[in-house]
Amino acid sequence: MNELLNTILAQYALPLYGIHGISHWARVLENGRRLCKVTGAQLEVVELFSILHDSKRDNEGVDYRHGALGAEYAATLRDALELSNDHFDLLYFACARHTDGLTDADITVQTCWDADRLDLGRVGIHPSPGRLCTDAARDPAAIAWAHQRAQARFIPDLIIREWGLKPDGKNPLDY
Repeated sequence: MNELLNTILAQYALPLYGIHGISHWARVLENGRRLCKVTGAQLEVVELFSILHDSKRDNEGVDYRHGALGAEYAATLRDALELSNDHFDLLYFACARHTDGLTDADITVQTCWDADRLDLGRVGIHPSPGRLCTDAARDPAAIAWAHQRAQARFIPDLIIREWGLKPDGKNPLDY
């Protein structure tokens, strides 16, 4: 995962700790891992979604094409992703359509979308249960947990522990 993450970060155009950057990706990952325990979604797809879904944003505001561009970028990394064709198709669809407001899809795609939507507090939006896909995400305790972290722009320690990145976003191997 670290080699793939470094590849993604090398082309990422926005500030690493911006509202769509690695802190967001890490919270989406943690949200997704929690949801997967309940939904039974394909964890490897949810994990890859967390680092790819916003990887091709070109600004921190409105960027309607970033989902489709993220999906296309995932396709260029296809060999490195180590997913079955079916699981890659789920990842591609989840990335491409994650901003469309859809709620009806495969449970893995729904889990991806919910993991992202639960982090809307970082931009001042409280997640609406009616716009979440799964019962696991609609759980008031799940919403409260994720929303508090998003509002505080909490920086998960997995950025250091799993991804090997320093809090300033630099890879320790670059020093």
